[in-house]
Amino acid sequence: MASFDIDGDLVRKLADLLRETGLSEIEFAEGEKRIRVTRPTAAQTVAVQAAPVLAAAPIAAPAAAAPGRPASHPGAVTSPMVGTAYLAAEPGGTPFVRPGDVVKAGQTIMIIEAMKVMNPIKAPRGGTVAEVLVSDAQPVEFGEVLLIIE
Repeated sequence: MASFDIDGDLVRKLADLLRETGLSEIEFAEGEKRIRVTRPTAAQTVAVQAAPVLAAAPIAAPAAAAPGRPASHPGAVTSPMVGTAYLAAEPGGTPFVRPGDVVKAGQTIMIIEAMKVMNPIKAPRGGTVAEVLVSDAQPVEFGEVLLIIE
């Protein structure tokens, strides 16, 4: 594997972009070269601290178990990137899919905007949309479960 010189200015610019946008991860690719910059967010820290409180509350216990279910579901569709999820092609438009809709493999199920580029997210397989786990214009992280196809 060939090595390449790290562009310190680019890394600093990417880190500044993370701070400005509130994202926790960004990746830049040019040819075979890739630079990924990540940072922990305050939201991640708060979520970790809040989890024990939710788990201790009797009413919140089922809700605390729910996030584990979608990630392990065989029909979980995860985000391939960090960005903003859009459920429709335009603001106020008809959503690409809703719970109960039957989708085909390769059908667009939502869009994720990353660095001003609209990236269509395709259904990896056919089936019925059981659950949409993100809302329109919601920031999403790499690997976050977007929806469930059964």
